[in-house]
Amino acid sequence: MKKLILSLFLILTLHTMAKSENIFLSEFKTTNGAIPFDKITNSDFEPAILQGIEEQKQQINAIVNQRSVPNFENTILALEQSGKTLSRVLGVFYPYISANSNDELMEISTKLSPVLTAHSTSISLNEKLWERVKFVYDNADKLNLDSEDRMLLEETYISFVRSGANLQGEAREKYRQLNNDISMLTLKFGQNVLKELNTYEIWLEKEDLAGLPESSIEAARTAAKEKGKDGYLITLAAPSYRPFMQYSSRRDLREKLYKMYNSRNTSGEFSNIEIMSQIADKRRQLANIFGYKTFAEYKLSHTMAQNSQNVYNLLNNLRDAYLPAQKNEMKELEKFASTLEGKKVKIEAWDYSYYFNKLKDNKFDLNDEILRPYFELNNVIDGVFGLATKLYGIKFIENHDAQVFNPEVQAFNVIDADGTYLGMIYTDFFPRASKRSGAWMTGFRDQYIDDKGSDVRPLVSITMNFTKPTGSKPSLLTFDEVETFLHEFGHALHGLLSKVKYASLSGTAVYRDFVELPSQFNENYLIEKEFLDSFAKHYETGEAMQQELVDKIIASAQFGAAYACIRQLGFGYLDMAWHTITEPVTDAFAFELNTMKEVQPFSVVEGCLLAPQFSHIFSGGYAAGYYSYKWAEVLEADAFAKFKEDGIFNQETAKSFRDNVLSKGGTEHPMELYKKFRGSEPNIDALLARDGVKKKTNKTRK
Repeated sequence: MKKLILSLFLILTLHTMAKSENIFLSEFKTTNGAIPFDKITNSDFEPAILQGIEEQKQQINAIVNQRSVPNFENTILALEQSGKTLSRVLGVFYPYISANSNDELMEISTKLSPVLTAHSTSISLNEKLWERVKFVYDNADKLNLDSEDRMLLEETYISFVRSGANLQGEAREKYRQLNNDISMLTLKFGQNVLKELNTYEIWLEKEDLAGLPESSIEAARTAAKEKGKDGYLITLAAPSYRPFMQYSSRRDLREKLYKMYNSRNTSGEFSNIEIMSQIADKRRQLANIFGYKTFAEYKLSHTMAQNSQNVYNLLNNLRDAYLPAQKNEMKELEKFASTLEGKKVKIEAWDYSYYFNKLKDNKFDLNDEILRPYFELNNVIDGVFGLATKLYGIKFIENHDAQVFNPEVQAFNVIDADGTYLGMIYTDFFPRASKRSGAWMTGFRDQYIDDKGSDVRPLVSITMNFTKPTGSKPSLLTFDEVETFLHEFGHALHGLLSKVKYASLSGTAVYRDFVELPSQFNENYLIEKEFLDSFAKHYETGEAMQQELVDKIIASAQFGAAYACIRQLGFGYLDMAWHTITEPVTDAFAFELNTMKEVQPFSVVEGCLLAPQFSHIFSGGYAAGYYSYKWAEVLEADAFAKFKEDGIFNQETAKSFRDNVLSKGGTEHPMELYKKFRGSEPNIDALLARDGVKKKTNKTRK
């Protein structure tokens, strides 16, 4: 008996020690609750997640087993405030596996994904909890709720309905299984994209570098040295791949790289062909359970667009407006290329960037290499942060004491004009093997008001894959990279300036087709001289960008706009095609070819396919939602037109944008928020005028 008691005591002691040592199992004891990255180990994640799940289960049980009549506080608010430990650990875990991953973390993610999905499903399918939520919803008019409380109630109710709460019997179990299957498949899809991308290394000799600028050559030489080898290394990471496709005069190598890049994940160990077909079909089956014919109809029912017909109307209207201009652009490009080469040239997919860059240089004497010296990263940081200072009065102060998740990452405290602390932003700029490609904003913690009435401020991160510094030069960005920075920073501001009560309505927790408005709005400033003058200085001489060069940037802003739009529309059509299927796709190649034929400017390249690498829609949350980039572009062009009318740094207009868009999160319907700022619903006129597709009109807005 003594041995048994001693054994139990030892087990309890070890459990208590493990709990006390796990950093996630209590509030972070740091300034402003910053993440103590130096105390986090991979081994912390799994036990903390499992503990968090158990804690939330107990909290849910407490809600459903109480005898009190369901009301907003004891049911809706209690549910909103449940799962704090789980939120704390997942807030770090998910950004980790995107930006700082390794095999161990991927294994943990694979192992726990079905566990997390099952936990989420168990909450949404908890019949007693659903009965309480429904009771509160049905009796909302009898409760004294403000508008934000009502929105939380409505979103909670809709979330339960869309997550199967009304399902019965076999349908309920099928939903549970489909949800689990989709979770595992999307995780595998994303892992395959990351793993295969890192397998490509193209080793070149000096004679293979024809046409490349010195910055690209030095970057390739540096990449080779980092591998402990001589020669030049090109990879498929954006800062390596894109300049090569722009500048290399070796058409054979451009073709080789293009085919490598666009045939990824189509075969072999990391193939996503079967996986994406399964994802799309299981999403279709899930939608069918809810009475929707397609997944798109199910997904879009809770968006600004509302249904797939409205999405197709947008895509088709833009296609009809831009396609004639895009065809004219392509004719001009082929004529230029033929003159340049002294023979007839048909532009193939691997030629476009090269000849587009040449023609742009010829027309405007402007290319990335001319602009790079003016976009030194530290100056760009000052400029991008300075934009928020000019518009909203906020300041960014580097926090050298804050822990970061990678040595390349910087942390900044964000301070409002009145000295109030607004939050912290982490910046992560350069590619590495542990980071997926692309650019994104995420949050380690969202803003909300806690149960003590304190305003818990957000911790956000913006992650890019920019041109790295070399032995002789600092990081000099391309125009597109600066634009990407502005874009992700717009998302960050949406999170940082949030001023709401509930985390689930905070910051970027808005309709998918509204979330890109703040990010794409920011991009407009990059062709404004007043903004460029604030930071675009030559990294060697310190001289500001000359008026002539600024004029060229402004003049060239519309150059290639039609092609860029048609390219984006192609992505939108492909997304909608995969999510409006009514039967499984058996031939992904034929399916994609047929879907994109009307907006495909190049000859079909055998073996190349976009969908297997299309992480946005198969593992990134944009399923039946990629159109939202163009939807938001209509919104942001219309919004920026207001700034152009009032002054691009007009304080009153900026305050209205902050108060009605950036700070409100998902507390009101997005169209109502937009109309409060703009005074009316948006139209496409401002976008067409900005891109030079249609002349600006002076219609009176209603």
